[in-house]
Amino acid sequence: MRWIQAGWLTAGVVEIRGFRRVRHVIEDIETLNRWLVEEGRDVDASAVSAHAYAYIVDRYFLLRTGASMGEGYGPVVVSRSESVRLEGSRIAVPGRYTTAGLILTIALRGRFTPVYARFDEIPAMVEEGRVDAGLLIHEEQIAYSRRGLTVVLNLWDWWARVTGGLPMPLGVDVFSRRLGRGAAEAFRDALRLSIEYAYQHFDEALDYAMRFSRVKDRELVARFIKMYVNERTMDMGEDGVEAHRTLYRLARESGVLDKAVELREDDIV
Repeated sequence: MRWIQAGWLTAGVVEIRGFRRVRHVIEDIETLNRWLVEEGRDVDASAVSAHAYAYIVDRYFLLRTGASMGEGYGPVVVSRSESVRLEGSRIAVPGRYTTAGLILTIALRGRFTPVYARFDEIPAMVEEGRVDAGLLIHEEQIAYSRRGLTVVLNLWDWWARVTGGLPMPLGVDVFSRRLGRGAAEAFRDALRLSIEYAYQHFDEALDYAMRFSRVKDRELVARFIKMYVNERTMDMGEDGVEAHRTLYRLARESGVLDKAVELREDDIV
């Protein structure tokens, strides 16, 4: 294995049937997106944005386990002023292939200037006035008020209105088709056991997560984890699969995707 997302698989707590060793590589999500989409790196398994998966569906299975999905909440656009007009403005976006960036583009019909930046740099860019607004993901989406920023667009509100309340796809785990469906199923099952272990040993899991968090507030990180690591992470469900299909349909209709992405049952493990 080249890299994976779940730490317990590399900590020796959970084994993957058929694999003897796992190498765990930590990078921000947009770096992983670019590695797989733009550079075409041939890795065994990785976390990617749901948006990025549209470009690698022919090379990777989409795993039912390991997804991050919003329900009742999601990425937010913040600014220093409630009166900012988003159409025509400069908005910091955490990467070309992030799902949050895709949904924002669809919602605003592309009528803004994206300024791509690392997700953890965006709050300061907004605070210092280098951009008119910023799209926040990860822990920053619940930490923005500490900088005196205000929400001017909640993407969950838009998504729920347009889709009738489907869960919002954000991040997914993928597995190389090169290794076959059987290996993908073994990895998925181990990943599920990893998540179950983390549920049962939350303080231990939080200690592990804090090693990689840019936000050092333990209570805030725990809150964020509980938002996005839940039953949907164990299995996204049929409505979760439909949410991904809906995302790709909206992206195609808006012109972001050059061709339709037909997510078939054979694509999902």
